[in-house]
Amino acid sequence: MLIKACCTNSTKFYFINKIINCPFPRVLLPCLLITEVMVAVQPITCGEQKLTFERTLIMGVVNVTPDSFSDGGLYFDTKSAVAHAKQLVLDGADLIDVGGESTRPGAMPLSVEQETQRVLPVVTRLVQELSVPVSIDTHKPQLAESCLKAGAHLLNDITGLSDPSMVALAAAYNVPVVIMHMQGTPTTMQEHPTYHDVIAEINTFFKQRVATARAGGVKNIILDPGIGFGKTLEHNLLILKHLDAFMTHGWPVLVGPSRKSFIGMITGLPAQERLEGTIAAVAVAVMNGAHVVRVHDVRACKRAIQVAEAIRGA
Repeated sequence: MLIKACCTNSTKFYFINKIINCPFPRVLLPCLLITEVMVAVQPITCGEQKLTFERTLIMGVVNVTPDSFSDGGLYFDTKSAVAHAKQLVLDGADLIDVGGESTRPGAMPLSVEQETQRVLPVVTRLVQELSVPVSIDTHKPQLAESCLKAGAHLLNDITGLSDPSMVALAAAYNVPVVIMHMQGTPTTMQEHPTYHDVIAEINTFFKQRVATARAGGVKNIILDPGIGFGKTLEHNLLILKHLDAFMTHGWPVLVGPSRKSFIGMITGLPAQERLEGTIAAVAVAVMNGAHVVRVHDVRACKRAIQVAEAIRGA
């Protein structure tokens, strides 16, 4: 199946074409390409701003944690976290995603009180001091509501809205949600990730969770296939290679390959030395239609995205 994209103002259309079976010689097949599906990705409202997806957007990562896999401890206090977020915006971030609980493979869960103490002061300042939307990366309804009351513009839930309370909160505050796919939990997800067909199973998950969210009153959704969350190296590569398979749901697709272990498996490098691998993965994601990329190294990735988009649009 081939997917071509074109932009008209603020809406990106995906024309999905399928070669029909016929007895004619292969040389004649190009003239038999027919449009099967057209999916329009509509703008998403984040507070007073609209995300239009005329280009690939960049979500900058702010980890207010002592133990995240790549930058744990660097921005653990409110002052340094806020300063880092402001620098990411200057570097080109379109959104900022704030998290207070490490979700690296094997990570143990954090109490809601601990996570709130880390995150809420940062979110409170950022929504007042930044010009871009602020996302809260959590699956805990209590923390999510505290951040939404403080003015957070978006919910990023690694459990894909598995808790009905998260659906209710997103609907009540009328904020977009990122529905991410994960097999298992951060503590166990990398023990034995197994799929019959990773792309098909993620798509089934998206179909079910989108239906639940929409039925619960959620108006705006972003889909994240969850690179590194209950996936082997092969699974992660297949997701990036076939990212266009997730476009048929009609919602923007977010990809988060930044500094992740699959890059280390390929290059043999630790998290702090995976910039080049991250750029390669981001460029592939852009070429395959990603609407948002979630990254630590905003400035370098922005430059790579500019080139990838120019090539894609040539």
